[in-house]
Amino acid sequence: MTSNSWEYTGDGHALAMRTGASLLNMEFVQFHPTGMVWPPSVKGILVTESVRGDGGVLRNSEGNRFMFDYIPEYFKSETAETEEEGDRWYDDKKNNRRPPELLPRDEVARAINTEIKAGRGSPHGGVFLDIASRRTPEFIKRRLPSMYHQFKELADVDITAEPMEIGPTCHYVMGGVEVDADTGASKVDGLYAVGEVAGGMHGSNRLGGNSLSDLLVFGCRAGLNAAYHAERTKDTARPQVDGDEVKAAAQRALAPFSHEGGENPYTIQHDLQDVMQRLVGIIRTADELTESLKEIESLKERTENLAVEGHRQYNPGWHLALDLVNMLTVSECIATAALERTESRGGHSRDDFPGPDDSWATKNLVLTMPDRANGRVQLDHQPLPVMPDELKTLFDTQSEVR
Repeated sequence: MTSNSWEYTGDGHALAMRTGASLLNMEFVQFHPTGMVWPPSVKGILVTESVRGDGGVLRNSEGNRFMFDYIPEYFKSETAETEEEGDRWYDDKKNNRRPPELLPRDEVARAINTEIKAGRGSPHGGVFLDIASRRTPEFIKRRLPSMYHQFKELADVDITAEPMEIGPTCHYVMGGVEVDADTGASKVDGLYAVGEVAGGMHGSNRLGGNSLSDLLVFGCRAGLNAAYHAERTKDTARPQVDGDEVKAAAQRALAPFSHEGGENPYTIQHDLQDVMQRLVGIIRTADELTESLKEIESLKERTENLAVEGHRQYNPGWHLALDLVNMLTVSECIATAALERTESRGGHSRDDFPGPDDSWATKNLVLTMPDRANGRVQLDHQPLPVMPDELKTLFDTQSEVR
């Protein structure tokens, strides 16, 4: 079981949970700082970090390069303090520090979010990513051909002549199915998970590029061990599919075709997106998270009366109706865990608990669904595995070098 960030509906997480697997630390969600915000049809499509790496800078509605106001103490020693030094870095990386636009994703995303909430955002609710005033059209087309075509074709914006409107977009879930690190095995016999659907690999905040290493290394481990499991059990009695359960599942799947005048799946999807963006976004509070769980519960009730038109063939409305169950389950898991973790760490930021709390560094939050019939999510605390001495020594050494 793997997952893909594009058109991500949380099927892997939810299906594993209903099978009896546990989910780990679902509150840790990474927001990529730069996604398209206009027009609505392309909202959320990623804008590569290469735009900033090749000279693009972030500006608010007042034209200010605001990232210099958001340099955390931890990164000050390696981040340029002035625009002049930051600009020199592009040509002489050895003798200059990086511009703050290249801070870690969560830092940049939070800064953009703060500027937007302060009323200094772009007309469509983002900020401006400007490379047009800093590089020639020839340079931009040569270095960023896909971005040039993406904005030209999807938003009718020429990035060689005008800035892009961008904003944080949900990008990666660090939490996921609880698995054994050596084998990829979940708590359900025969179920293996790897990639974004698996939890624990990237701690509270994935570093750029590490998902590829994750898939290559742990994908190999999970695949091999799944094959070993199949070989070991080939002569034993394997679980059989219950025909009545299959019929019941088919009836549930086809139910939206028989509901006249029911809820439109696209309306519920829009409302769910609004709830998660508004109440479970980059910066979270107890009141908003509590409210989100109430609204998610209301949306779950509305999905009992979904209605779709047309036939089964190539029917995206029906596909969405089927997806919504899993989307709501994963959303509930994220909000539940985010409310429980009363600290800020990695991809999880609480405005009412702005800093990390050492007591939370010793535990994982585990989510299960003991009763599949009612779909209720249960949360428990679980001690964090103790780091092996040789690994701890390596971490301590690297900290001293830093």
